[in-house]
Amino acid sequence: MTTENDPTPATIASTRVRRAKLPTAGSTANSAPSKSDTVIKLLLRTKGATPLELIAATDWQAHSVRAFLSGLRKNGRSIVREARKNGEFAYRITGGPAVTKAPESEPIAESSDGATGTMADA
Repeated sequence: MTTENDPTPATIASTRVRRAKLPTAGSTANSAPSKSDTVIKLLLRTKGATPLELIAATDWQAHSVRAFLSGLRKNGRSIVREARKNGEFAYRITGGPAVTKAPESEPIAESSDGATGTMADA
């Protein structure tokens, strides 16, 4: 005698198959780094990364890159926006949780309007 709430053998089997296919973090030694790890690695460089570099590395859209940077700030990371010599600007992580090595300090370049370019000013 079965009721409506009793799972059928087919339902149980399909649930097991779906659970078996879910990857776990760090499940294999050959797994590629996540896009989040890639972005953080680029931002930890001494020169940081431009939004276009982050878009190219992740295949994210521009608004997704900005949202990720905002999420890093909300999680306690210090992110600085700096102008480069060619007129582009780059983001760089300068501190916060899980920063193993602080990048070498670079002077913050001022833009033509005198702004320092930190994320907090935006």
